[in-house]
Order: sequence, then structure tokens, then C-alpha cells
Amino acid sequence: MQKYLLVALAAFGFTALSHAADPKVGDAAPEFTLTDSQGQAHSIASFQGKYVVLEWLNHGCPFVRKHYDSNNMQKLQETYTGKGVVWLSIVSSAKGKEGFVDGAAAQAERAENKSKATAILLDGDGKVGKLYGAKTTPHLFVINPVGKLIYMGAIDDRPSVDPKDVAGAKNYVARALDQAMSGKTVTNASTKAYGCSVKYAN
Repeated sequence: MQKYLLVALAAFGFTALSHAADPKVGDAAPEFTLTDSQGQAHSIASFQGKYVVLEWLNHGCPFVRKHYDSNNMQKLQETYTGKGVVWLSIVSSAKGKEGFVDGAAAQAERAENKSKATAILLDGDGKVGKLYGAKTTPHLFVINPVGKLIYMGAIDDRPSVDPKDVAGAKNYVARALDQAMSGKTVTNASTKAYGCSVKYAN
């Protein structure tokens, strides 16, 4: 029966194991190369020896707006890039979908929102978002200097769109970075991300 089901699925363009499993904490961070809003290419391998934060971004999402309008995200970016962390904001919205930007639009949004990220990376075909299993905006991942994922999930423990909830929230990303950078084990290393769904093409 299973054999016939697989044949039927294949006839409609589906194949078994068509999507690799999402990465988990402790796994090597999936390698990729993406071009940023200024046309420069960036890869995970090029940042070996540094902590790297990946932040999935869509400025049209109210959950993202919560963290940018309150200046919470920019403060995080500024604090940790000041400590040598590489912060990459990734836009995986497909063309025609909410949040899609080309290089010029991404640069304009960067200036308007006073982003302190190292770079804004463009992932319009969604390949990198799907490689990481990015589900929401925001969805955050922390990679350690040897290229392992040490945190993935929500920015904090207040899944709302109210900027007032930033105060008093437990910031998982800051805690993960602080713990790891001081040689401690990251607690709550995997949490459920909250926000708008990433606007993939399909």
C-alpha cells in the first residue's frame, strides 16, 4: 500500500523526504550564501570564530513592528554587534508577498527603522528560510564561533504585538548570548517562535 501511495504522490510532483528535517540546537548551522541589500555576499563559513545571530524580518508584521517601534531590536543589535557579534537580518518574503524588498527598498527600510544589524540579507526564493525552518517573523537563531546552533526560537516570552510588553519580558536571545559568551550552558535553548508566518512563495 505504501509503495502505491509513493507512486501516486510522485505522479503529482511529490517525493519522499522532499524536505530535510529542520535543524536542532547542537547541530551545525546550515551553510548558505546570500547577498545583502548593498550587493555584498555573506556566508556562515565567513564568520567562523564569531557569534552570529540570524533574525527573520518583515517590517509589515505587527510582531516585528513591536520590537522595532519600541527600539528593542535595535538596542539588541547595537549591544551585541558592539561585542563582536554578527547580526544578520534575513528577508524571506517572496516577490508579491508582504515584506518583500529588493536591495534599494531594504536599504530604505534599514534607514527608516534605524537598524543596527550587520547586514540585511535577501532570500526572496525562501531557500535559506526553509533550510533553517524559519516559521515566523521574528524567528531568531544564535550560532556559536564553531558553527553550532546554540539557540533557536522566540525573541522573548511575551508573544504579543504590544510594545509595552517588551518591558519585563525575558529576552531569550540576550540570555543565550550572555550565557554562551561567559562560558555557561544556554538554558531554554529552544523555544517556540511567535509572530507572523514567513511569506514564502509556497
